[in-house]
Amino acid sequence: MNVADATFECSAFAGKDSVGIGHNVPQEARQTFAEAIVDVGRYSLVSRRRFTLTQEARMDPKMKAAQISRAGGDWELVERNLPEPGPAQVRVKVEVCGICHSDVVVKDGLWPGLRYPRVPGHEIAGRIDRLGAGVTDWREGQRVGVGWHGGHCFECEHCRRGDFAMCVHRKVTGVDFDGGYAEYMIAPSAALAAIPEDLPAEEAGPFMCAGVTVYNALRHSGARGGDVVAVHGIGGLGHLGVQYARRLGFKTIAIGRGQDKEPLARQLGAHDYIDAGAVDAAAELQKVGGARVILATAPSATAISALVEGLSVDGTLLVPAAPPEPLTVNVMSLILGRRSVAGWYSGTARDSQDTLEFSLLSGVHPMIEKYPLGKVAEAYEQMHSGKARFRVVLTMGV
Repeated sequence: MNVADATFECSAFAGKDSVGIGHNVPQEARQTFAEAIVDVGRYSLVSRRRFTLTQEARMDPKMKAAQISRAGGDWELVERNLPEPGPAQVRVKVEVCGICHSDVVVKDGLWPGLRYPRVPGHEIAGRIDRLGAGVTDWREGQRVGVGWHGGHCFECEHCRRGDFAMCVHRKVTGVDFDGGYAEYMIAPSAALAAIPEDLPAEEAGPFMCAGVTVYNALRHSGARGGDVVAVHGIGGLGHLGVQYARRLGFKTIAIGRGQDKEPLARQLGAHDYIDAGAVDAAAELQKVGGARVILATAPSATAISALVEGLSVDGTLLVPAAPPEPLTVNVMSLILGRRSVAGWYSGTARDSQDTLEFSLLSGVHPMIEKYPLGKVAEAYEQMHSGKARFRVVLTMGV
């Protein structure tokens, strides 16, 4: 409203018979009155706007999340308030989150001290949505991943030596704090890995756990270019293990059960394939001098135990997959061949970032199936049953 309009309105409202406002009022008085109307109108608009903003502020923004409320409980798709990052934390707008077999520790309550309700998920790819106080090395909108390793204390003996993965107070994403089965999540800045711009989010997610686990294990295994490296199992971990072994320059032998898996194994990069259902895999490996490293990705204690005999002198049986039963190993075979059996922990955020960068550089790709967050129960069952080929990722916003 301008002064001219207000002058017209006050004149029309008063009428010619009105006293003190109508056409008989001097122009200067009508001008002053009109300006007063304009000021009142502005105040009213500001007041209404302030009221609207106050009402909006009272309405906390919401997000969808899939949670487990008790050990063995069903999946619950819930609406939660949008969390705010604390000091040294960021809020991540999740684009995808992979489903890992390890999420069973939340679903079935297998982790000591686990608190419910809990949102699982540690194969997260998204963008930073908000920075907490003191975070200076990251920026809003930056692409990031969050994996199994959810942070460390920086103070224990292992941290002081730079071995953050072995921190005695380390945190696990989706176990010690809510993970990525949600549209947003809070992560320590120390747990972030930068995702290369050319790497799709649906591929980056699985690399944050499955990828870093096998890549990190192989690059620290002691094997050199040209050494024989066998990958046992062509599944969620193994199909990535075969690709990494080939691209790291190893003579790669895939071990599976059934001739039907051979075409895929060779497509992934295996130089040779051993059908453990038809022949003795350890004996076949010894025909080529034994394997410098056997990466055991199929969680079968019986099958893994039998592979020790397929190692070369100074060979290592490397186990990143955790079978529920204990291994039974011929100790004399270890002693006489200076062989060893070792486990492997996933890795830190920096290890995950190395994995992302190497995967993009060398052309490693996970084979995935995508499900919307609303079908989390179906997606989890597909992965946990072993039917998935080979990783499952949840997508947000659907």
